[in-house]
Amino acid sequence: MTLEHVGIVFEVIAFLFAISQHESAHAWMANRCGDPTARMLGRITLNPIKHIDLFGTIILPLVSVLAHFPVLGWAKPTPVDPRNFKNPVLDDILTSVIGPISNFFVAGCSLVILIAIKFASPMGAAIVSGLPSGMVPVQSSSFLVPVCFFVYEMLIINVVLAVFNLIPVPPLDGSHVLRHFLPESARRTYDMVGWIALLALVYLGGNLLGRLIFPVLGFFDSILLRV
Repeated sequence: MTLEHVGIVFEVIAFLFAISQHESAHAWMANRCGDPTARMLGRITLNPIKHIDLFGTIILPLVSVLAHFPVLGWAKPTPVDPRNFKNPVLDDILTSVIGPISNFFVAGCSLVILIAIKFASPMGAAIVSGLPSGMVPVQSSSFLVPVCFFVYEMLIINVVLAVFNLIPVPPLDGSHVLRHFLPESARRTYDMVGWIALLALVYLGGNLLGRLIFPVLGFFDSILLRV
């Protein structure tokens, strides 16, 4: 198995974990806000089987890997019944944004782990410092090489998913914030054209997605290199 194949395996594992904890966070917050629907369906779990969506979890990530773009996609939407919320607008917003927040949290934890490895040994410093540019001493037999590669993939995947899901295009999480500030007539249209806009964003908005995602990745990389 080549390093490229190992990288793909790491990407898939990191992606499945990221979407699972993302949807699990939605389900957990919805339950906290008074809606037990997702909890009763077993969605407060890191088991990816409970969250797999044919297009978002299998087809789109596969296309991303083949196109050499950071793995992009989503899981099966967490079922939420806003009628059960104590504060419908606020609780819907909280339930929506907790998913991306959980991804940023995991990305932050990954960053802390990499910084700790960087300070632990000269080899760790060499490996971690080379991750953003891809200049890693892969000839090393140190176990730190695959560990750092995997943790860095966790950072990348979680940042990508967090930023992508915050885009205010239905049914992405960011739309659940924006829609509450729209008039009722505009909200209905906004919800109806959501999937069309989402598909256009995925297939035609490559440059736009890059402009949104790569600066955030660059911010994390800058911290990794400067510390």
